Amino acid sequence: MTKIDFKKTLKSLYAPSAKDFALVDVPEMNFVMIDGHGAPGNEAYQYALSWLYPVSYGLKFFSKLTLEKDYVVPPLEGLWWADDMTAYTSDRRDEWHWTMMIMLPDWLDQTAFAASVDKAAQKLGDPPATLRRETFAEGLCAQILHIGPYSEEGPTIAKLHKEFLPQNGLTENGHHHEIYLGDPRKTAPEKLRTVLRHPVRRQ
Repeated sequence: MTKIDFKKTLKSLYAPSAKDFALVDVPEMNFVMIDGHGAPGNEAYQYALSWLYPVSYGLKFFSKLTLEKDYVVPPLEGLWWADDMTAYTSDRRDEWHWTMMIMLPDWLDQTAFAASVDKAAQKLGDPPATLRRETFAEGLCAQILHIGPYSEEGPTIAKLHKEFLPQNGLTENGHHHEIYLGDPRKTAPEKLRTVLRHPVRRQ
């Protein structure tokens, strides 16, 4: 049985250059999602991950055993924003909002998702109110690969918004999006790889 690795089959989405910003048209995709508020790593954030991973791996095993379609569970992704965006750019993390999510192959439907949630609930209890399977259509985006600690993303994000977008006649069209290709529990901070992405539209 062939195991699909979406990081390889969708290289334009998961393996951008670290040297320059690039534009990419992100297709409609399905995700397991949970919403939250506050700093990354807080209790709500950890609670979200404690559900996202069991549900996502439950779907992977269902796909492999029942549908005979195996795949590598895609990396964790996050959408980030604030009601007052100066809170985001000035690092007032307690004011941040987020949606953490893991991509779901399109052959896994709502019935399979519900079954995986029910199975996880046997161990974890009642699921989070915002846990869902949702289709996300991002469209045109600017992105780059950041290599290094999450705390050092700021200059690259600023360059995207202050230089690349205006120089190319683009403006923001959605929430800041990060894709975490490295596991911070196992990877040295200077070697972490994160896709930094932002939906855009032409002015």
